[in-house]
Amino acid sequence: MEWAALITWLATAGLGFFLLAMWLSRGGMKQSTGIRPFLILSHFLLAATGLVIWIAYLAADNDTLAWIAFVILAVVALLGWTMFAIWYQRRQARGVVTEAVDPGTPAEQHFPVSVIALHGVLAVTTVVLVLLTALEV
Repeated sequence: MEWAALITWLATAGLGFFLLAMWLSRGGMKQSTGIRPFLILSHFLLAATGLVIWIAYLAADNDTLAWIAFVILAVVALLGWTMFAIWYQRRQARGVVTEAVDPGTPAEQHFPVSVIALHGVLAVTTVVLVLLTALEV
């Protein structure tokens, strides 16, 4: 199960990195509306830190590292849900057609819905697998 968690975590991270790159290329760091840079960057950095700790857990088989990775991942998930709520609320308020033509559109409103959905499903799967591994189920 710990290896399945690693695979889903890596897949989630890959999609997250794609979204981060898209956000940066659309001027996300300079925007005054939308998801704030601190939120996105802390989500990314904590997720990467948790992944490194998970890899250390796999190498050392130390249960403490599994729990540390899980706690970090729980914080990452809360940040992710917060960003999803902001993204979804603004997407509903402005409308999809407006997003494509308005130059003031926040960078994250250009994210493909399918990538957001897959990133979220993989993230939830990762959290569950990491928790089950930490619980030694």
